[in-house]
Amino acid sequence: MAESMKGLKRTHRCGELSAANAGETVTVMGWVQKQRNKGGIIFVDLRDRAGILQVIFEESDCGSEHFAKAEKLRSEFVIAVVGRVEKRAAAANENLATGEIEVRAKELRILSEAETPPFPIEADSKTKEELRLKYRYLDLRRPELQRNLMLRSQITTTIRKQLTEEGFLEIETPMLTKSTPEGARDYLVPSRVHPGNFYALPQSPQIFKQLLMCSGYDRYFQIARCFRDEDLRADRQPEFTQVDMELSFVDVDDVIDATEKMVERVCRDAIGLEITLPLPRMTWLEAMERFGSDKPDTRFGMELVNVSDIVKSCGFGVFTDAIENGGSVRGINVKGQAEMPRKKIDALTEFAKGYGAKGLAYLSVQPDGSYKSSFAKFMTEEELQALVVAMGGEKGDLLLFAADKNALVYSVLGALRIEVAKQLELIDNSKFNFLWITEFPLLEWSEDDNRYVAMHHPFTMPMDEDLPLLDSDPGKVRAKAYDIVLNGVELGGGSVRIFQPDVQEKMFEVLGFTKEAAYERFGFLINAFKYGVPPHAGLAIGLDRFVMLLVKADNIREVIAFPKVKDASCLMSEAPNVVDDVQLKDLQIKLDLSDTHD
Repeated sequence: MAESMKGLKRTHRCGELSAANAGETVTVMGWVQKQRNKGGIIFVDLRDRAGILQVIFEESDCGSEHFAKAEKLRSEFVIAVVGRVEKRAAAANENLATGEIEVRAKELRILSEAETPPFPIEADSKTKEELRLKYRYLDLRRPELQRNLMLRSQITTTIRKQLTEEGFLEIETPMLTKSTPEGARDYLVPSRVHPGNFYALPQSPQIFKQLLMCSGYDRYFQIARCFRDEDLRADRQPEFTQVDMELSFVDVDDVIDATEKMVERVCRDAIGLEITLPLPRMTWLEAMERFGSDKPDTRFGMELVNVSDIVKSCGFGVFTDAIENGGSVRGINVKGQAEMPRKKIDALTEFAKGYGAKGLAYLSVQPDGSYKSSFAKFMTEEELQALVVAMGGEKGDLLLFAADKNALVYSVLGALRIEVAKQLELIDNSKFNFLWITEFPLLEWSEDDNRYVAMHHPFTMPMDEDLPLLDSDPGKVRAKAYDIVLNGVELGGGSVRIFQPDVQEKMFEVLGFTKEAAYERFGFLINAFKYGVPPHAGLAIGLDRFVMLLVKADNIREVIAFPKVKDASCLMSEAPNVVDDVQLKDLQIKLDLSDTHD
């Protein structure tokens, strides 16, 4: 039967006690990790968020009543213990922070009994994630998740301190906003008092933080909740948190400087990592040419090499056709893997096809200097040798090539170098390689919409020297946009915003918006800009991703208290779910599920 805490007050968390507390009488509370009855003496491992503490029950110390209660203890019972801290008589347990001490119990209260949990509450759990997520409240008791979430809390505290000291104001923006469907899908919220109308949950506070700049708030930040109705990945959730900021009277370097100071302090305070500022920068074009990705992992080499000039006149049609159609031929050098079995090469080819490649050409430089290749018969010895030299090939190397339109070649080889590096364990997981990617294309062509769309958003400022190209060659216009990347993961990004009405009008025109359409979607921002708008710029960093990388978790779910799974559902609460007909009637909504299917 559960007992009351009346008269007791916790003096310490379990993991806070040490040899310095020896001789003190303390009151600790928590969950029973394990109970071991050795006959006449009972050992209990007591756990809370601070760690595990060994408690000893002997009848001569605690009396028969409390000893009898200790005999009944099982895993996950919640208890309170009053006792004296002593140095361990036996050897210290080096695996515990409290391993030098134990608490000799004088009083025990069972505050809550527990059924046997569906899986052990322990570190390095082998339990399937689906079961852990169904019982997330139990999973959250495990030390890894508790460490992750406590570190996350520490990180947000550090961010607030740093930005506040830099003159930023923390201001909240609305959760119920107007839908502006440009990009990812909105989550919609029906309005009861405006039948047939819907709010949208914010994908970001973008427009509102720009309005705050118009209102003179100068430097804004927010730990912002955001929502996107899109397919999930390991580093993506339908609801997520970002560190959002906006600054007035600044340009690219000012935003990067403020962000770097924040990142440096977070890394130092959270995990003791010292990073050197300024962080390296690379243009978008250089990143694509060298790594096939705008979020390159620079912890290993295997960079892309453009061999189009070498093979443009060779006899291999796959190569020459790609070049003649405006594409390119590029390759990566997998050092020391010339004798990779054909079965593995075929598997890599199938991997490449998953990214749109029609195939994957290979050439291995054998230890004796001869070549094995999927295309050698179409090329002369001199052409093959020139190709190997261009690739920096040596005896024992495996060269892999893709040929197609540039965008496809980048995508294929960018993904392939990561896959190969993982398979061959070439990535040094102890490294934290930060990198800025700058000068993104302002626009990208959408085949579906048959028009240009903004690579970031419609308010991104073009590079000053590229402004004339908006009329003559929009696809070549570079943006004052910047992403911060860590170990091949985009942490976040931002841009300098358009603040001149004529440039914004031209941007809407290039994107295919009429003045009326632009005003319908963004009228309140356009109106605000009529009353004096400062030059401004901003950035947002994904807090969930940042914490995930700092704790070296494999999945973003490991740093979120109550995450969703791949279909955006919560296994614990069973959300989303049906609602009562009365609720739908209040909203004047009727459901037509005729087109749905399992």
